[in-house]
Amino acid sequence: MVARVIELVGSDELRSTIVPAAMRGELTIALGMSEPEAGSDVAAVQTRARRDGDEWVIDDQKMFTTNGHVADYVFLLTRSDPDVPSHKGLTMFLVPLDHPGVEAQAVYTLSGERTNITFYSEVRLADRWRIGEVHGGWGALMLALQDEHSYAFSPHLARLVEETEAWARQPTDEGSRPIDDVDVQERLCRAATDLEVAQLLEQRVTWMEANGQVPVAEGPMAKLYSTEAMVRQAEQLTELVGPDGLRSRLDPTALRGGRIEHALRFSLGMTIYAGTSEIQRNIIAQRACGLPR
Repeated sequence: MVARVIELVGSDELRSTIVPAAMRGELTIALGMSEPEAGSDVAAVQTRARRDGDEWVIDDQKMFTTNGHVADYVFLLTRSDPDVPSHKGLTMFLVPLDHPGVEAQAVYTLSGERTNITFYSEVRLADRWRIGEVHGGWGALMLALQDEHSYAFSPHLARLVEETEAWARQPTDEGSRPIDDVDVQERLCRAATDLEVAQLLEQRVTWMEANGQVPVAEGPMAKLYSTEAMVRQAEQLTELVGPDGLRSRLDPTALRGGRIEHALRFSLGMTIYAGTSEIQRNIIAQRACGLPR
């Protein structure tokens, strides 16, 4: 996602060094957008970047910088002009995470995933790390969010359906198999249908992008449906499996290695990742249905 933004609006130096290495999987880039007071309203960011000769000095903090403790760079949105309307005074940078003044503090989610608060204290950065025009960060951000809003979440649902079906095919102590029960079959069919719809929506997005079309509303449709289907089916399939499904992977007796239990916990954050369900619905309403803001 970030490599694409650099390819479109980055400098020749960043295009020639960062993009090839990123596409070969030789480096990783975290996202530095959200802040304690700027989540869905990302234009409200306050992380300050001020010009000092040929350098920029960056201060403040970001929330939910997932992989910020192991990534090579962070795609950092900053406020470079506090005296203009919020979306006009932004500048985007690629910041090396081993740079002096950068610190990552762990935050663990309900699913057990580590994300981070990242702190930037008098980080002095050469102008060559800037992506796009000075005060033109909104344009770079929109390119990134377009891809993020189209992110494919159906593989998580696919794994949950696969694990639950595998559980259902195993004989119980009494010798019967859950999958022979009509209610179990019906619930698995509902989950498989949700999965099919989610995959088709995501394939439409991929087809549009491959044909030079911008999935402005179609991406959010796919993201919204797949994540909310995951929440819905994680609850229903865990209920289907019963109390045994709540044993986690740290328990040697956990069903399917604890992957069913983990899917339930992980699903709860998916409606927030890559833009909340509310944000996706707003985009669909405005861009697909023509409704007012």
